[in-house]
Amino acid sequence: MVSIRLSRHGTKKRPFYHIVVTDSRNPRDGRYLERVGFFDPLAALSDSSLRIDKERAGYWMSKGAKVSERVAMLMKHGSAESL
Repeated sequence: MVSIRLSRHGTKKRPFYHIVVTDSRNPRDGRYLERVGFFDPLAALSDSSLRIDKERAGYWMSKGAKVSERVAMLMKHGSAESL
């Protein structure tokens, strides 16, 4: 099954997440099909803290991709800008 979820990057104590489309059997930071955005929790709600390509995420959801709880919350409450 294909899922849209977070993939952790960055250094120790400085997290940075890519929002990726991947097979649910792959490891968290493993191979992915497409990167559709990013989330920086330390950017403190600035313009550069969250960016999601809504068009591509919508495409994958129309193909049956399941969205993780955290990504769904970010898409709903965040001020996601299109790429």
